[in-house]
Amino acid sequence: MNALLTTLGTTGVATSGSTGSAGSMTTTFITFGLIILIFYFLIIRPQKKREKETKNMLAAMKKGDKIVSIGGIRGTIVTVKETTVVVKVDDNARIEFSKSAIAQIIDKKPEAAAPKNEKAEEKVEKAEKVEKVEAPAKKKGQKAPAKAEPVEDAVVVEESPAAEELDEDRKETK
Repeated sequence: MNALLTTLGTTGVATSGSTGSAGSMTTTFITFGLIILIFYFLIIRPQKKREKETKNMLAAMKKGDKIVSIGGIRGTIVTVKETTVVVKVDDNARIEFSKSAIAQIIDKKPEAAAPKNEKAEEKVEKAEKVEKVEAPAKKKGQKAPAKAEPVEDAVVVEESPAAEELDEDRKETK
C-alpha cells in the first residue's frame, strides 16, 4: 500500500512540477524582456541620440568657429580638412586635431547671410507694429471714411452684442 501511495505521490508531483516549470519559464522570459526594454530606453537610445548630435556638430564645423577639445584646449578653427581640424590657440600657435577630438563648439561664426536676415526681420517687426485701423462706420445716412490711415500703438476693442444689450437694459431700469 505504501508503494502504491508513493507511486501516486510521485506521479502527482511530476505533473505539477512540469506545469510549474512552464510557468517559471514564462516569468523568466517576461523578466528578461523587461530588462531589455529598460536597457534600450535608458542606455542605448540616449547614446545613439548623443552620437547623432555629435556627428551633426562635427559636420557643421567651419572656419572661425571657437571650439573646445576633449582635453580642454580652446581655440579658433583655421582650416577644416577631411578628418582633421587646424586650431589657432595663440597668435603663433596652431594645433592640428582629429575631428573626433573636438568636444563642443562654443561660438559659431555668424554667417554672411545672417545680417541680411536680421534686417528683413526688423522690417517685418516694424510693419507689424504699424497696423491699419479703420474707423467704425457711421450711423445710417453718413458715409464711412474712404481711406484708412495707419495708426501706431492702436488698440482694437470689439464689443459683443451681449454687452450692448446689458448696457441698454441697465439704462431702461434706471
